[in-house]
Amino acid sequence: MKRSEILRFLILRSIGNFLVLFAIFGILATFGPAIYYEISFKVIQTRGVQFTVPQNVQVLSKQENKAQSISNFSDVLTGPKEQVLVPPDPSFSIVIPKIGATAKIFPNVDASNQDQFLPLLMKGVAHAKGTVFPGMKGNVYLFAHSTDNFWDVGRYNAVFYLIKDLKPGDEIVIFYANKRFNYVVTGSKIVNPSDVSYIVNAQNKSSETLILQTCWPPGTTLQRLLVFAKPK
Repeated sequence: MKRSEILRFLILRSIGNFLVLFAIFGILATFGPAIYYEISFKVIQTRGVQFTVPQNVQVLSKQENKAQSISNFSDVLTGPKEQVLVPPDPSFSIVIPKIGATAKIFPNVDASNQDQFLPLLMKGVAHAKGTVFPGMKGNVYLFAHSTDNFWDVGRYNAVFYLIKDLKPGDEIVIFYANKRFNYVVTGSKIVNPSDVSYIVNAQNKSSETLILQTCWPPGTTLQRLLVFAKPK
Protein backbone atom coordinates (compact mmCIF):
# COMPACT_ATOMS: atom_id res chain seq x y z
CA MET A 1 0.00 0.00 0.00
CA LYS A 2 1.35 3.37 -0.97
CA ARG A 3 2.18 6.03 1.60
CA SER A 4 -0.54 8.36 0.21
CA GLU A 5 -3.15 5.62 0.50
CA ILE A 6 -2.15 4.87 4.07
CA LEU A 7 -2.37 8.56 4.95
CA ARG A 8 -5.79 8.88 3.34
CA PHE A 9 -7.01 5.78 5.21
CA LEU A 10 -5.81 7.21 8.53
CA ILE A 11 -7.48 10.55 7.84
CA LEU A 12 -10.79 8.91 6.90
CA ARG A 13 -10.66 6.65 9.96
CA SER A 14 -9.96 9.62 12.22
CA ILE A 15 -12.89 11.53 10.74
CA GLY A 16 -15.13 8.48 11.16
CA ASN A 17 -14.10 8.03 14.80
CA PHE A 18 -14.73 11.71 15.46
CA LEU A 19 -18.22 11.53 13.97
CA VAL A 20 -19.05 8.45 16.05
CA LEU A 21 -17.82 10.10 19.25
CA PHE A 22 -19.70 13.30 18.38
CA ALA A 23 -22.91 11.29 17.86
CA ILE A 24 -22.46 9.49 21.20
CA PHE A 25 -21.81 12.79 22.95
CA GLY A 26 -24.95 14.28 21.38
CA ILE A 27 -27.08 11.37 22.56
CA LEU A 28 -25.70 11.54 26.10
CA ALA A 29 -26.06 15.31 26.26
CA THR A 30 -29.67 15.11 25.12
CA PHE A 31 -30.96 12.01 26.86
CA GLY A 32 -28.45 11.66 29.70
CA PRO A 33 -30.51 13.57 32.30
CA ALA A 34 -33.63 11.56 31.42
CA ILE A 35 -31.73 8.27 31.71
CA TYR A 36 -30.23 9.37 35.02
CA TYR A 37 -33.60 10.28 36.50
CA GLU A 38 -35.16 7.06 35.22
CA ILE A 39 -32.46 4.96 36.92
CA SER A 40 -32.76 6.98 40.13
CA PHE A 41 -36.53 6.50 40.18
CA LYS A 42 -36.16 2.74 39.66
CA VAL A 43 -33.74 2.61 42.59
CA ILE A 44 -36.22 4.56 44.72
CA GLN A 45 -38.96 2.04 43.90
CA THR A 46 -36.70 -0.98 44.42
CA ARG A 47 -35.35 0.21 47.76
CA GLY A 48 -38.74 1.43 48.92
CA VAL A 49 -37.54 4.96 49.67
CA GLN A 50 -40.33 7.15 51.05
CA PHE A 51 -40.20 10.94 50.83
CA THR A 52 -42.14 13.13 53.24
CA VAL A 53 -42.80 16.88 53.27
CA PRO A 54 -42.79 19.19 56.33
CA GLN A 55 -46.31 20.10 57.37
CA ASN A 56 -45.58 23.79 57.73
CA VAL A 57 -42.91 26.38 57.10
CA GLN A 58 -42.02 26.73 60.78
CA VAL A 59 -40.43 23.26 60.90
CA LEU A 60 -38.40 23.64 57.71
CA SER A 61 -35.32 25.01 59.42
CA LYS A 62 -35.43 22.20 62.00
CA GLN A 63 -35.13 19.40 59.46
CA GLU A 64 -31.77 17.64 59.60
CA ASN A 65 -32.27 14.92 57.01
CA LYS A 66 -32.86 17.02 53.92
CA ALA A 67 -33.24 15.56 50.41
CA GLN A 68 -33.06 18.28 47.77
CA SER A 69 -34.58 16.17 44.97
CA ILE A 70 -32.98 12.99 43.62
CA SER A 71 -30.01 14.88 42.19
CA ASN A 72 -27.81 13.28 44.89
CA PHE A 73 -27.64 9.71 43.65
CA SER A 74 -25.69 8.50 46.69
CA ASP A 75 -28.63 9.44 48.94
CA VAL A 76 -30.96 7.48 46.70
CA LEU A 77 -28.63 4.49 46.52
CA THR A 78 -27.46 4.18 50.13
CA GLY A 79 -29.35 6.80 52.14
CA PRO A 80 -32.16 6.15 54.62
CA LYS A 81 -35.45 4.78 53.35
CA GLU A 82 -37.32 7.67 54.92
CA GLN A 83 -36.15 11.07 53.68
CA VAL A 84 -37.50 14.60 54.01
CA LEU A 85 -38.02 16.82 50.99
CA VAL A 86 -37.46 20.43 51.97
CA PRO A 87 -38.60 23.15 49.54
CA PRO A 88 -35.66 25.37 48.53
CA ASP A 89 -37.75 28.53 48.97
CA PRO A 90 -40.97 28.47 51.05
CA SER A 91 -42.11 31.65 49.31
CA PHE A 92 -42.69 29.63 46.13
CA SER A 93 -41.58 26.03 45.57
CA ILE A 94 -42.91 22.68 44.41
CA VAL A 95 -42.41 19.31 46.10
CA ILE A 96 -43.43 15.97 44.53
CA PRO A 97 -42.91 13.14 47.06
CA LYS A 98 -43.47 10.19 44.72
CA ILE A 99 -40.55 11.09 42.45
CA GLY A 100 -38.41 12.77 45.10
CA ALA A 101 -38.47 16.14 43.35
CA THR A 102 -38.37 19.67 44.69
CA ALA A 103 -37.57 22.98 43.01
CA LYS A 104 -37.90 26.71 43.35
CA ILE A 105 -40.69 28.33 41.30
CA PHE A 106 -40.17 31.64 39.52
CA PRO A 107 -43.45 33.62 39.32
CA ASN A 108 -45.06 35.48 36.42
CA VAL A 109 -42.83 34.20 33.64
CA ASP A 110 -43.89 34.93 30.06
CA ALA A 111 -44.26 31.46 28.48
CA SER A 112 -43.96 32.98 24.99
CA ASN A 113 -40.66 34.74 25.68
CA GLN A 114 -37.73 32.31 25.45
CA ASP A 115 -35.24 35.00 26.41
CA GLN A 116 -37.07 35.29 29.72
CA PHE A 117 -37.91 31.70 30.61
CA LEU A 118 -34.91 29.72 29.31
CA PRO A 119 -32.41 31.15 31.84
CA LEU A 120 -34.89 30.50 34.67
CA LEU A 121 -35.47 26.90 33.61
CA MET A 122 -31.80 26.22 34.24
CA LYS A 123 -32.48 26.92 37.91
CA GLY A 124 -36.01 25.74 38.56
CA VAL A 125 -39.64 25.82 37.48
CA ALA A 126 -41.56 28.69 35.91
CA HIS A 127 -45.04 29.91 36.79
CA ALA A 128 -46.78 31.10 33.62
CA LYS A 129 -47.69 34.77 33.59
CA GLY A 130 -51.45 35.29 33.38
CA THR A 131 -52.28 32.18 35.40
CA VAL A 132 -53.39 32.24 39.02
CA PHE A 133 -51.50 31.46 42.21
CA PRO A 134 -52.22 28.68 44.74
CA GLY A 135 -55.45 29.20 46.65
CA MET A 136 -57.17 31.09 43.81
CA LYS A 137 -59.82 29.93 41.35
CA GLY A 138 -58.33 29.15 37.95
CA ASN A 139 -55.30 27.37 36.51
CA VAL A 140 -51.97 27.43 38.34
CA TYR A 141 -49.69 26.67 35.38
CA LEU A 142 -46.11 25.55 36.03
CA PHE A 143 -43.63 24.53 33.34
CA ALA A 144 -40.09 23.15 33.23
CA HIS A 145 -37.64 21.36 30.93
CA SER A 146 -38.19 23.44 27.85
CA THR A 147 -35.57 24.39 25.29
CA ASP A 148 -34.91 26.15 22.02
CA ASN A 149 -32.93 23.34 20.35
CA PHE A 150 -32.80 19.58 20.96
CA TRP A 151 -29.08 19.69 21.74
CA ASP A 152 -29.76 22.08 24.62
CA VAL A 153 -32.20 19.80 26.45
CA GLY A 154 -29.62 18.62 28.98
CA ARG A 155 -28.84 22.19 30.05
CA TYR A 156 -32.19 22.75 31.71
CA ASN A 157 -33.57 21.72 35.09
CA ALA A 158 -34.80 18.13 34.85
CA VAL A 159 -37.13 18.21 37.85
CA PHE A 160 -40.19 17.50 35.67
CA TYR A 161 -38.69 14.59 33.72
CA LEU A 162 -40.53 12.07 35.89
CA ILE A 163 -43.97 13.67 36.11
CA LYS A 164 -44.98 11.15 33.43
CA ASP A 165 -44.91 8.59 36.25
CA LEU A 166 -47.48 10.46 38.32
CA LYS A 167 -50.84 8.72 38.60
CA PRO A 168 -54.27 9.82 39.88
CA GLY A 169 -54.09 10.05 43.64
CA ASP A 170 -50.41 11.04 43.85
CA GLU A 171 -49.59 14.07 45.99
CA ILE A 172 -48.10 17.38 44.89
CA VAL A 173 -47.25 20.09 47.41
CA ILE A 174 -46.79 23.77 46.63
CA PHE A 175 -45.32 26.21 49.12
CA TYR A 176 -46.46 29.73 48.32
CA ALA A 177 -46.21 32.87 50.44
CA ASN A 178 -44.94 30.71 53.32
CA LYS A 179 -48.06 28.54 53.23
CA ARG A 180 -48.48 24.92 52.20
CA PHE A 181 -50.99 23.94 49.50
CA ASN A 182 -51.78 20.27 48.94
CA TYR A 183 -52.93 18.84 45.61
CA VAL A 184 -53.81 15.39 44.30
CA VAL A 185 -53.19 14.29 40.71
CA THR A 186 -56.34 13.70 38.66
CA GLY A 187 -54.93 12.84 35.23
CA SER A 188 -52.64 13.80 32.36
CA LYS A 189 -52.78 14.77 28.68
CA ILE A 190 -50.40 15.18 25.73
CA VAL A 191 -50.88 18.35 23.69
CA ASN A 192 -49.18 20.20 20.85
CA PRO A 193 -46.60 22.89 21.72
CA SER A 194 -48.92 25.50 20.19
CA ASP A 195 -51.74 24.72 22.63
CA VAL A 196 -51.81 27.65 25.07
CA SER A 197 -55.50 27.39 25.98
CA TYR A 198 -54.76 26.45 29.59
CA ILE A 199 -52.76 29.66 29.98
CA VAL A 200 -54.97 32.04 27.99
CA ASN A 201 -58.13 30.88 29.78
CA ALA A 202 -56.46 30.37 33.15
CA GLN A 203 -58.64 32.80 35.10
CA ASN A 204 -62.01 31.86 33.61
CA LYS A 205 -62.60 28.94 35.95
CA SER A 206 -64.96 28.17 38.80
CA SER A 207 -62.40 26.02 40.66
CA GLU A 208 -58.65 25.70 41.09
CA THR A 209 -56.50 23.37 38.95
CA LEU A 210 -52.76 22.86 39.19
CA ILE A 211 -51.15 22.08 35.82
CA LEU A 212 -47.57 20.85 35.37
CA GLN A 213 -46.03 20.98 31.90
CA THR A 214 -42.94 19.29 30.53
CA CYS A 215 -41.61 18.34 27.11
CA TRP A 216 -42.74 15.05 25.58
CA PRO A 217 -41.30 12.53 24.89
CA PRO A 218 -38.57 13.11 27.52
CA GLY A 219 -35.47 14.58 25.90
CA THR A 220 -37.37 16.01 22.92
CA THR A 221 -39.39 19.12 22.14
CA LEU A 222 -42.01 17.47 19.92
CA GLN A 223 -45.04 17.78 22.22
CA ARG A 224 -46.02 18.72 25.75
CA LEU A 225 -47.16 16.54 28.64
CA LEU A 226 -49.63 18.14 31.04
CA VAL A 227 -50.35 16.72 34.47
CA PHE A 228 -53.50 17.97 36.22
CA ALA A 229 -54.13 18.14 39.97
CA LYS A 230 -56.87 19.45 42.24
CA PRO A 231 -56.70 20.85 45.77
CA LYS A 232 -56.70 18.05 48.31
